[in-house]
Amino acid sequence: MTAAAPDEPIRLLVVEDDHELADMLVTLFTRQRYEVDLARDGQRALHLGLTRGYRAMVIDRGLPGIDGLDLIARLRRQAVTAPVLVLTALGDVADRVGGLDAGADDYLVKPFEIDELLARVRALCRRHLDAATLIPLGAGRLDLELHEVQLPDRRTVRLSAREFELLQALAARPRMIHSRSDLRLRVFDDAPSESIVDTYVYYLRRKLGRDVVRTVRGLGYQVGAL
Repeated sequence: MTAAAPDEPIRLLVVEDDHELADMLVTLFTRQRYEVDLARDGQRALHLGLTRGYRAMVIDRGLPGIDGLDLIARLRRQAVTAPVLVLTALGDVADRVGGLDAGADDYLVKPFEIDELLARVRALCRRHLDAATLIPLGAGRLDLELHEVQLPDRRTVRLSAREFELLQALAARPRMIHSRSDLRLRVFDDAPSESIVDTYVYYLRRKLGRDVVRTVRGLGYQVGAL
């Protein structure tokens, strides 16, 4: 029995190069009231995965451009935490283990039953929704659900959507030094210049204090502390 569809669309990314199957999956999920983006190759999927927020992803293994497992590994290295269902014809134990080790959360072999596919995607969406929504930020926390920063003294500061996305990108990988070009690609992909990154770092420092973002001269930025 199929659970009731959510009141608001849940965004899914479907990555499949077989045109007939891809179109079928998009139609299937859309009828279940999901909001679906489709990528037919690994490069497009990587761009979408890095620049848009998804509740879950359904990814084939044999993709043009970037292999499915390589795609998952790259997304995980960039702190993309959306759960992934691998949907593939490769069903040996070694294949399943390889998929899970690459960062996938579930693995379903083609041909598959539609009801089982839908049930697995619903489970992944619930798992993602129930996951921890707070990222440590020094003695404070970044609330992924409310798009605000919880200060050490229990006060909160609301951020604009772009301010939040930038701080989240930095805080998700606190030891990493993020180049301006990488941050522009991940957060401000519609901006013509990397200077937009500097502008929003200024906004964050103005709201949260200068130490919230560290400048690493010649390399980029790194998350600091409140």
